Amino acid sequence: MEINNITDFQVAENFKRYVQIDTQSDVQSTTVPSTEKQKNLSRILVEELLQIGIKDAHLDDLGYVYATIPSNTDKQVPVICFCSHVDTSPDSSGTDVKPLVHANYQGQDLVLPDDNKIVIRMADHPDLKDQIGNDVITASGKTLLGADDKAGVAEIMDAARILMANPEIKHGDIRILFTPDEEIGRGVDHVDMDKLGAQYGYTMDGERAGTLEDETFSADGVKIKIDGVSIHPGYAKGKMINAIKIAAEIVDALPKDRLSPETTRAKEGFVHPTSIEGSVEETVLSFIIRDHDTNKLADHEKELEEVVKSVMDKYPAAAYTFEVSEQYRNMKEVLDQHPRVVDIALMAIERAGMKAEKRSIRGGTDGSRLSFMGLPCPNIFAGGHAFHGKQEWVSVQDMQKAVLTILHIAALWEEVS
Repeated sequence: MEINNITDFQVAENFKRYVQIDTQSDVQSTTVPSTEKQKNLSRILVEELLQIGIKDAHLDDLGYVYATIPSNTDKQVPVICFCSHVDTSPDSSGTDVKPLVHANYQGQDLVLPDDNKIVIRMADHPDLKDQIGNDVITASGKTLLGADDKAGVAEIMDAARILMANPEIKHGDIRILFTPDEEIGRGVDHVDMDKLGAQYGYTMDGERAGTLEDETFSADGVKIKIDGVSIHPGYAKGKMINAIKIAAEIVDALPKDRLSPETTRAKEGFVHPTSIEGSVEETVLSFIIRDHDTNKLADHEKELEEVVKSVMDKYPAAAYTFEVSEQYRNMKEVLDQHPRVVDIALMAIERAGMKAEKRSIRGGTDGSRLSFMGLPCPNIFAGGHAFHGKQEWVSVQDMQKAVLTILHIAALWEEVS
């Protein structure tokens, strides 16, 4: 079978069903997964995988879906994995998502009917220029859409269906992995790497069609705990030291023209306060630290602590702790040691009829951590845009291109083995 001749896609129908299932994760939760409702989609995915003949598909207690498309070749082919996450961002509601298909898009403003103040304009979304004549899917204006990453889930599911129905597409063993809690940084915390048993992987979690990301931020978290002095405010003169005010002063002392998400682009790193929680007596400041150069994280953290010290010097009766935790590292450090995993993906994108573009991402994916867990894992486009908000969109045709890319990757690993 010529892969590019495939026309019986079901990816759009998959996607529209999946986004209607609320799978929002919760960063405040301590359970695994962080929300039980994520399993509602995962159970459906397992049932659909079983229905197409994948016998080992199952959901574990921690919310991970594992499945194997068995090899249909006599060649010894490396085991590859395709991975996407089922959860959606806590930044915008994922409840009662209504997917709308804007067929044969012609460049017009897309006014979302449930809130006509939400308008998706080509001027704000230049990638829409590539969608003339395509079918664009949005939400209705009250919620995010969930293309991050239910587009990737739908694409893997459709590719699995096609591979199981067309044994003439030769491939080795292919593992499928669907994870919870990626949006809150815990997506691969509990992956059973022995059970997964793959040698190379691909997350389907990128953006524009034709792109592959082989470089991410390296990331740390910092928690600063400030111990103030609490006393009845009626008798506080010369005695109270308000930890909340100290925290606010630290934030205000951060650089204004650099080293923040608002003032950086491309491969520039940043120091970003994400929350202030506490009371007069004790307040905790949380930061994320990002840079493509792992060595620069320590420089950013040193500069942050110098800011903290300069503020704290004004309050000798107060105290602080400064705790750094590693979050993930730049996948390029691993992928450069395994160039074939990227080269095959780029070739697959070209075979699927697109110009392949390799680029870096100002963020991270499950693949960032999987790469350092022994599974070199670049990130491939899933077609979604404007993630984490009500203006999120994806095109049907780009999702179909992603399905073709998955099929070509599977076939290419068999071809070159």
